[in-house]
This record gives sequence, structure tokens and C-alpha cells, in this order.
Amino acid sequence: MIAFVSGTVAALAPDSAVVEVGGVGMSVQCTPDTLSQLRVGQPARLHTSLVVREDSLTLYGFADDDARQVFELLQTASGVGPRLAQAMLAVHTPDALRRAVATGDEKALTAVPGIGKKGAQKLLLELRDRLGAPVGSPAVGAPVSQGWRDQLHAALIGLGYATREADEAVAAVAPQAEAAGGTPQIGQLLKAALQTLNRAR
Repeated sequence: MIAFVSGTVAALAPDSAVVEVGGVGMSVQCTPDTLSQLRVGQPARLHTSLVVREDSLTLYGFADDDARQVFELLQTASGVGPRLAQAMLAVHTPDALRRAVATGDEKALTAVPGIGKKGAQKLLLELRDRLGAPVGSPAVGAPVSQGWRDQLHAALIGLGYATREADEAVAAVAPQAEAAGGTPQIGQLLKAALQTLNRAR
């Protein structure tokens, strides 16, 4: 099992990245959101899942370990292979998928290419007890917007930034998150946080 790859981004393609690790270029399949956070020539750390087939070994990469775990859990449902699981994560964040399954939201699943109405109903049944509750769901009485801080911080740490850098980036994008009215998009906040970190370097 290859848990993660850490190295310099050597190349980027529409659906993959090549990360140089110890002189070897590792090709990693990634979602558009993950790819948008990578820059050629810059260091990167991707949490990975290795999918073994008779005729291939394919490495799938994610910005954080939560996405990797959800990717693997999705494949426990019948009819869901790595490509469909990746497509689901390309359309929805891990928390959005958990929320869709928890609330029985068929429309959210049918928004994924390759999933029809019957397929969505089947997935909702199979995944109900597997994905768990949304990580960003607040405790009773807690501010709705608090979940994003932990998610964003974890994502930055997963990308190889130091704790201090992650703390500063989270603080820098806090006004943007609060302006979102308690439901900030983690992907957008991550991009903004990375921009502040790049300016600071």
C-alpha cells in the first residue's frame, strides 16, 4: 500500500499529475480540484490509493486523507469502481457526499456522470451506514461555520505545509469564510489559502 507520495510536481495533465519521488516520476490520477492546487516545479504531498488490476497498477491521489478514505469506501458499493468513485469526488466534496447519503439526496448523486436515478437509489441504500456523518457537521449549539477551519487546516497539513503556516492561512481566509454565511466551500477556501501562502514565500 502506497499511503502517500511527496515530491516535486514534474508535470500536470487534465486528469493526472506526475510527482518526482526519489528520481522516479509517479503518475497519479487526481480530481480537478486536487490538480488545481498543484504547480509544476513546486513540492506536493498527495494521499494515495493504489488500485491493482490484472493489467495495470493505478495510483489515485487526493489533497487530504479524508478524500482518500471516502474514495475507498465508495468502492465498497456494488458497481462502483475507482473511476466512478473519483468522478463522485470530482463533483462533490467528501462532506457533501456524506450529507447527500445521510439525507437521501438522489439529485446530488445523479449530478455525477454515470449515475442514473436507479443507481443513485441503490448507492444511497448501500452507503448509508458506511460513509458516516459529515465531518463538518457542527455539534448542537456550535457555530455552523466552525467545521471548515479543521478541514482546511488538515488539507494544508496534508499538502506539506507546517502547522504555523496552516494556522496563518486559515486566519487569512477567515473573513472570506464568514462572508459565505456559514456554508463556505472548502475547495474555494483552500485555493485562497494557498494563494496567501505563495505570496508569503
